Amino acid sequence: MSADPGSIRADSHQALPDLAVQDPSADPHIITAAARTGTDIELRIHTSVAPFDVAAEEWFPAAAGFAVTVIVHTVDAQPGVPRYLPPAEPAECARAIFSTVDSAHGYFLGAVDPGTGVHRRGQLVYRLYLDTDRRAIPVPRQVVTCPH
Repeated sequence: MSADPGSIRADSHQALPDLAVQDPSADPHIITAAARTGTDIELRIHTSVAPFDVAAEEWFPAAAGFAVTVIVHTVDAQPGVPRYLPPAEPAECARAIFSTVDSAHGYFLGAVDPGTGVHRRGQLVYRLYLDTDRRAIPVPRQVVTCPH
């Protein structure tokens, strides 16, 4: 599926965040949309932008820019408890948001808390790294902290 900003059927006051200009100090951008499954599942999409600046290491150049995090919570529309939704629709939402900087693909982090790596039921997390000119770049090696 292609990244289609219209695929997130949000109200006009819930427009997609423009990652090319979003202020990193701003509060997370939040969009609420009904899942296309025809069930009572709601997508609560949180987008945040945080600056990063990493020093050079032996084989890796220094890098600076912005880390964009998209967290898609899938919840029951009425009581708000986590509900399962196949990952295709949340991934489509992330691709639509990333497309605002001409990138359709970020990194899928999984059903985790992006700060701690702890499993979180009912949410999927995606991340995209941008340079200081807001162009998509590969993840800087220095920011990868994956325990083996």
